[in-house]
Amino acid sequence: MDIDSSIFTRYGNQQGSKRGYNPQKPGRNSHHPLLAFIEETRMVANFWLRSGNAYTSNNFQGFLSDTIEKLNGKNIGLLRADSGFYGKEVFDYLEENELVSSYIIAARQYKPIQQKVAGHTHWIKVSKGIEVGETTYQSPLWDKPRRLVMVRQLIAERPNATGKSLKLFEQEGIYNNYRYSCFITNLALPPLQVWNLYKQRANCENRIKELKYDFGADNFNLKNFDATEAALNWVMMAYNFISLFRQVVLNTKVEQRMKTLRYKVFAIGGYVIKNGNHRILKLSLAMKRREWFSGLWYSNKTFEFPVLLKT
Repeated sequence: MDIDSSIFTRYGNQQGSKRGYNPQKPGRNSHHPLLAFIEETRMVANFWLRSGNAYTSNNFQGFLSDTIEKLNGKNIGLLRADSGFYGKEVFDYLEENELVSSYIIAARQYKPIQQKVAGHTHWIKVSKGIEVGETTYQSPLWDKPRRLVMVRQLIAERPNATGKSLKLFEQEGIYNNYRYSCFITNLALPPLQVWNLYKQRANCENRIKELKYDFGADNFNLKNFDATEAALNWVMMAYNFISLFRQVVLNTKVEQRMKTLRYKVFAIGGYVIKNGNHRILKLSLAMKRREWFSGLWYSNKTFEFPVLLKT
């Protein structure tokens, strides 16, 4: 499961639209929803609308509890989240929850984290320009130490590398040569595997973009807060139905965007004629596409919903 938040910019004084963190439109009112995605099924597991001034991890415990309830008590093998969810309350809650097995949370690179990284000497080279390491770290606010996985990428060999520089040591040449990423996790896997697992979380950010650009998620805005949340939950359901359609009916490796599906599947001219007691649907399809389109009808008839969600 991937947990993330997003900014829905508003142009008015709708309920819950308030000024908060908004890098695209600074100073504008916004909503700041929470979303949960299931990687295997490529679907939205839960959605909560929040006021624009809500911090990223606000209501995380309630949101996750509600999400697990909606999943009918299924175990979450791995939960991933970005640094907005980095904090003692989140770690404690995840570790105490019996239905969450493991987690990877990106660490905020506060001064103690940077000092821990800077003092680490046992780096393991895993690829050209990439080195990994691990240690334990205990914040002054924590009751116990936790595992810290570190990744550094050499900028000269990987100019587009993600991560941040250690700003505490701007005058030290060696630190300016790398970009660093850090993660708090309770997984026992090697550091490289932890990092590779976390990188797959990028799919979550792509799904949020798709919700905005293809489903207009940030455009469903009403004066009433509850009405806006209700409308957006229907958007999430529509996204899930299309995701099921792509996986089960189309059954292709490429996740085609909505604009492609409209052209290839949905926006097809047709008309109905009557032949005796039967009605026949005539579709405007080129001869080359007819067999493929007929196959979609067959896949739709054989689709069994419970099979997809079997654990």
